[in-house]
Amino acid sequence: MKPTEKSQLPAQIDTTIFNEVQLLLAEKRTALSTLRTGIAVFAFPLSVLSVLIATSKSYRVEEVMHWLVPLLALNLGLVVLGVYLIHVAVRRIRRYDRLLDGLKHKNPRLAELLD
Repeated sequence: MKPTEKSQLPAQIDTTIFNEVQLLLAEKRTALSTLRTGIAVFAFPLSVLSVLIATSKSYRVEEVMHWLVPLLALNLGLVVLGVYLIHVAVRRIRRYDRLLDGLKHKNPRLAELLD
């Protein structure tokens, strides 16, 4: 190797590591966005049911059962979807944190920047 190639090698390794860190942080931001969406999807049915309970004196359940059953089924589906999105997001966030910790242990300079 030429002397200029030796001096460029550590810089190239640092660039590669920093690119990996940027990619992991971008993926973590995406997982956090999924978590935020999951929380919103989970909270929506709860607010709809709160409104129905608050206004329950205005109607008889027997008379609106044909509307209430599909609404409750839809709300159950949204709750299940919200729980799924939250579960997947938390798993991904933990995975990206482990990968970032591994990179920090391999590169002390990176550990200074990320801590």
